[in-house]
Amino acid sequence: MSDNDGKKTLGLGGSRPSNVKQSFSHGRTKNVVVETKRKRVVVPKPGAGKPVPSGPTGRPIGGDPSKRPAGISDVELERRMKALAMAKAREAEEQAKREAEEKERAAERAARRAEQEAKEAEDREREERAKQKAEEEAAKKAKAEADARRAAAAPAAAATPADDAPSGAARNAGPRNKAPERDNRDNKGGKPGRGGANDGRRSGKLTVNAALRGGEGGRQRSMAAMKRKQDRARAKAMGVSAEREKVYREVSLPEAITVSELAARMTERVADVVKALMTNGIMATQTQTIDADTAELIIEEFGHTVVRVSDADVEQVITAEEDKAEDLKPRAPIITIMGHVDHGKTSLLDAIRKTRVVAGEAGGITQHIGAYQVTTESGQLLSFLDTPGHAAFTSMRSRGAQVTDIVVLVVAADDAVMPQTIEAIAHAKAAKVPMIVAINKIDREGANPDKVRTDLLQHEVIVEKMSGDVQDVEVSAITGQGLDKLLEAIGLQAEILELTANPDRAATGAVIEAQLDVGRGPVATVLVQSGTLKRGDIFVVGEQWGKVRALINDQGKRVEEAGPSVPVEVLGLNGTPEAGDVLNVTETEAQAREIAEYREKAAKDKRAAAGAATTLEQLMANAKANEDISELPILVKADVQGSAEAIVQAMEKIGNDEVRVRVLHSGVGAITETDIGLAEASGAPVFGFNVRANATARNTANQKGVEIRYYSVIYDLVDDVKAAASGLLSAEIRENFIGYATIKDVFKVSNVGKVAGCLVTEGVARRSAGVRLLRDNVVIHEGTLKTLKRFKDEVAEVQSGQECGMAFENYEDIRANDVIEIFEREEVERNL
Repeated sequence: MSDNDGKKTLGLGGSRPSNVKQSFSHGRTKNVVVETKRKRVVVPKPGAGKPVPSGPTGRPIGGDPSKRPAGISDVELERRMKALAMAKAREAEEQAKREAEEKERAAERAARRAEQEAKEAEDREREERAKQKAEEEAAKKAKAEADARRAAAAPAAAATPADDAPSGAARNAGPRNKAPERDNRDNKGGKPGRGGANDGRRSGKLTVNAALRGGEGGRQRSMAAMKRKQDRARAKAMGVSAEREKVYREVSLPEAITVSELAARMTERVADVVKALMTNGIMATQTQTIDADTAELIIEEFGHTVVRVSDADVEQVITAEEDKAEDLKPRAPIITIMGHVDHGKTSLLDAIRKTRVVAGEAGGITQHIGAYQVTTESGQLLSFLDTPGHAAFTSMRSRGAQVTDIVVLVVAADDAVMPQTIEAIAHAKAAKVPMIVAINKIDREGANPDKVRTDLLQHEVIVEKMSGDVQDVEVSAITGQGLDKLLEAIGLQAEILELTANPDRAATGAVIEAQLDVGRGPVATVLVQSGTLKRGDIFVVGEQWGKVRALINDQGKRVEEAGPSVPVEVLGLNGTPEAGDVLNVTETEAQAREIAEYREKAAKDKRAAAGAATTLEQLMANAKANEDISELPILVKADVQGSAEAIVQAMEKIGNDEVRVRVLHSGVGAITETDIGLAEASGAPVFGFNVRANATARNTANQKGVEIRYYSVIYDLVDDVKAAASGLLSAEIRENFIGYATIKDVFKVSNVGKVAGCLVTEGVARRSAGVRLLRDNVVIHEGTLKTLKRFKDEVAEVQSGQECGMAFENYEDIRANDVIEIFEREEVERNL
């Protein structure tokens, strides 16, 4: 058998051949001895093939073959020993190579270090030479300046003869010329001298190594500081005083200022200002704010002058100036038509203008202030303001009276004096303007002009026919009767007033109406009172500002300018102003923006102060007052600012001790998605007056369930809100019995509890209704249903005659033959 066959047999673990002897010792396999024809091979047992430890020579310990690992021949052992020797030789060679490379690198580093040190030494020598040269030049320059100073101080033709001057100068200069040399010798030896190394100046170039060594160390002076130091040294050498004169300034002092800002305005150091504050017992840092009185003390302590200013000073640029008499020119009168609703004010103005404005108003009732300009047959120019007659527009009518020159009080001859007629009289008297009474509708049957004149006496309005000073004219807007007399009376009154204005100055005016137009943006109807408003002017109006992009007159035509008493629509505002705001033209856009921002901030602070309780007693009183009051929150959007304001005032009058209306937001323009979001968060409806919601707002309202209502007549809006507010009163609760059911049996269901098997005997059983459990006609329990099932399905209601399963919420004491009473509660709203 060959060696391969023997290995195969042993490796595969097959049947042992007869020439293989195996011995066992306590169950462990010993070495297997295999006898072949060639030689005797001893196969080591498992785990016996570990290398035998060898000595330093590479031979087995003791060189005894008997201690050699079993199964390794002499050839194999010799081969292994050779390989081991070669490995050790390679390792020694690599170690020697590494040591040689390390020596080479160390030599290179030493060479580079020596080269660098030599270069640094050369740089230091160069710096020292440059320093020495600079010192020599400085000494020479100082010597020359000293000589020049002495020459200027001592006249040449003094008491000494001219031929002795050179020898004297030589004697005087002799010891002085040696001083620089002595100083230079001292500097060479490292000793400090004048202009030497101890003068604090940086010389030469600052290198990285010098910075790391710390020789130069610390923060270095700038070139400007070095120049200032040289100037001071030169001035001192020339004998000139180096003290700088302190500059005293006028410091603008607002109502509050930070310490750092105060120091900057005084051009003083912040540390000095903080020190002065501490001296006065005020511990403040540079970022803290101090009041004006404290800042004034500090300013005066430093010797400066205080100029007190305030935030309101920004409006000084629009302060009204008195016009000179020679600059005033005649202007058209501004006539406001007032009176009760449906007394024919707009119809009368239509007859004068030969137009039909009233046809475009909802319900034939004027909703907005209209501003028009009319030229009479005699060529006289008149500006008319048509104010609404409804009581809700009281504020609009009062604004109309504030800008007017003449009031025409329209009273219907068949209706006499009405409440809003009295109100118009009060506004006219408050404005201190003359009044003309126009008795309208004299063409109607039952017209009684004398009754109107008599009723006016009760309100201290005495017409000329009653021996008074108030003109009265009988007119008819339908037939045109008396219109020429009315215009004549207006012209006469205007002549008496002698109305003038200066057109050659910056324009001022009043906003009659403002609205947010979809295509044009914010639009304001402005009545110019003085000056001339031109296209391109920059203006501020209330809390808004802008630049005039276009001017449109009452006929819809674009104009380039508008003089006194001319009503125009102004485009170019950045927001919608309040009706009644004053328009002022400014010189720059920055002024207009600053004034508008100040006014907006002041208005915000005023609103916050008005709505906040300042004391604990006020807080407790407000909390107690609001405990039992229900609120109806609403959002109002209108087409013009005046209408929105009037609606808000009408809403404030609705309510009593139990309920009130709260306007969350009011504005002009279309109803937007932002309005819907606010209404949804507050649970409020949205009311649109002559406006509509855009597509996005409509979709959002449908998704969130927000109600939007549209109105064109203010009567309807007020009535609906009043009806809604009436619903917030403590409503009367009524119970309607809708059915009865009898319990036939009681079942116990896991995870549910007891379920009553019922038969609806009367009416209907609803899942959402309230229930009472009756036992012997006595109410045992009142509550709600937890479940209502028909067979295995949960149902909303079960009709009479059908069986169902009922379970009570948090109650299980139910028995057979009990009766279930099903009822619904109904709330009956009370009216205000």
